[in-house]
Amino acid sequence: MSTGTPSSDDALPSTGQHLATVSHVGRFWDVYLEFEDDPRHMDRYRALLAYSAADRAEGEETLRTIPIIVEPSYEEAVHKARRLEDHQLVAFLRSMLP
Repeated sequence: MSTGTPSSDDALPSTGQHLATVSHVGRFWDVYLEFEDDPRHMDRYRALLAYSAADRAEGEETLRTIPIIVEPSYEEAVHKARRLEDHQLVAFLRSMLP
């Protein structure tokens, strides 16, 4: 359902909008909403979730899902993401961890 894709920027975990902080297996994870630029589909907003450990070690990368939110407007995409509950956010995170 989702794949862990490493971040290309080690300085910032994400430039996206912060959605939540969740706990999983003794660690806290900041969850961000990032939008994918796709000039082929200007009529939809595609967004993914980015996860960064709050106690991120040097070299530890931000994990990203595939685009899981697709809506006709930016506002609808943000609204849909904000409706995700903590247990759903943790489930996406678990799917990317070894």
